Amino acid sequence: MEIIIQPTAAVASGIAARLVARLLREKPSAVLGLATGNTPRMLYQELARRKLEWSKVTTFDLDEYVGLPPEHPGSYYQFMRENLFRHVNVTPANIHVPDGMTKDIPGFCAHYEQAIRAAGGIDLQVLGIGSDGHIGFNEPTSSLSSRTRIKTLTAQTRRDNSKFFECEADVPHHVITMGIGTILEARQIVLLAFGEQKAQAIAQAVEGPISAMCPASVLQLHPDTKVFLDEAASRLLTKVDYYRWVYDNKPDWQKTSGP
Repeated sequence: MEIIIQPTAAVASGIAARLVARLLREKPSAVLGLATGNTPRMLYQELARRKLEWSKVTTFDLDEYVGLPPEHPGSYYQFMRENLFRHVNVTPANIHVPDGMTKDIPGFCAHYEQAIRAAGGIDLQVLGIGSDGHIGFNEPTSSLSSRTRIKTLTAQTRRDNSKFFECEADVPHHVITMGIGTILEARQIVLLAFGEQKAQAIAQAVEGPISAMCPASVLQLHPDTKVFLDEAASRLLTKVDYYRWVYDNKPDWQKTSGP
């Protein structure tokens, strides 16, 4: 796990965008796993600005609310459309978002897992982190080997996500989410966390024990995870100086380079 601390969310997002852009240049048919929410907005804006070639890229969204049709303004399909898909030349048939309106949730979840396998697996997975340490919608106590499935949201997560709805009561109680085991199979993971409200979760995920009580802590086991933080999100980490030193003194071949 590499911890990359930058002065602001914008700077951190720009460096993360360089990493994704390099993958798309090196592998035009890359498979991306995409997160939603406020955290990755700047990353997606930066990727759109770069005018990259997306026509052969395949995408899989992490999650979707159960009971929301794609056209609902609070759906994650609409989020991705507005924040990325309509700004790049991604092929519509290559976009995969969980179906919140499916009548057969277990069957759909099995199909989603098969679709990921059929695409060759996820090359790079973008993640945010919840204030309680969840990734995707894998809430605390989720199995660390879980697969795509339905999950019930905690009261805290529903409060956190109420800003995307008219009121908290409108936030659905259930979601379809990729599982933690599914996420761990991505060849590379980029986790973004910005703001003081994420500091405790980041401290637990990066420097705490691996525990289902902080699902993001399982990323300590992943062979290639990069964690992009602003100053505020890093404030509770105990080894900040070491993380900065490592990033500043990487050999040239390891550095995230390119425009």
